[in-house]
Amino acid sequence: MAKAIHMMVRVLNEEKSVHFYKTAFDLDIADRFEFDGFTLIYLRNSENDFEVELTINHGRTDPYTHGDGYGHIALAVDDVDAEYERFSAAGLSPTDVKEFHRDGALMAKFFFVQDPDGYKIEVLQKHGRYV
Repeated sequence: MAKAIHMMVRVLNEEKSVHFYKTAFDLDIADRFEFDGFTLIYLRNSENDFEVELTINHGRTDPYTHGDGYGHIALAVDDVDAEYERFSAAGLSPTDVKEFHRDGALMAKFFFVQDPDGYKIEVLQKHGRYV
């Protein structure tokens, strides 16, 4: 069986991106590798071993485009309302909390936030299939 191990995003500013992921999701640098022309930074927290890989292409100054295929990554939290308040207080500009209902029952409660490069991240309440 395959195991998900990381997602990768290309970022312009290492400092801003590392700060965002630390502030938003308590992700710390697990590894950092410099290569000719690019740097790879792996972020994770003690909650699990899935990582966010930041790729910084040296000398890049133009923002990356996401095309029309990128959607988002999702992370589950114990208390989405508390996280919304924390994100707001930290100046991370989350969208409003929304709820999806199906057949009269709560299916999902969530908000979105964008990282410094515009990648969308869904923050979901641990509930139902999202635990």
